[in-house]
Amino acid sequence: MSEFSKSMAVAASALRAQSARLRHVAENISNVDTPGYRRKTVPFRTVHDRSQGIDLLQVGGVQLDQRDLNKVYDPSHPLANADGYYDGSNVDLMIEIADAREAQRSYEANLKMFEQVREMSSSLLDLLRK
Repeated sequence: MSEFSKSMAVAASALRAQSARLRHVAENISNVDTPGYRRKTVPFRTVHDRSQGIDLLQVGGVQLDQRDLNKVYDPSHPLANADGYYDGSNVDLMIEIADAREAQRSYEANLKMFEQVREMSSSLLDLLRK
């Protein structure tokens, strides 16, 4: 397998991983006010692909944040206990926005790498045709 193909495979695996991360961040943001919702995270790990001789980025299983849920005081809420509190979500909007920005920038960087490799490959083919 050519070095171009290996580079594209590495970039594509990173694109898939960051895409999964962005999906979960979006889900967390959309559930910031959902009672009892726990923040979801996705761990990354590298996996060696022996057939290509490269390390690829892979997404692990979804994990739930085990931090305590926020206690919200609203005696009129249907889920409120006798003291007027119910369990909110443990999603911190600022953390989710920061994670989304980081994932987006990483996605864009890997996309740029993918495009650079494609352009280099195309240029090489043009040179070989001459």
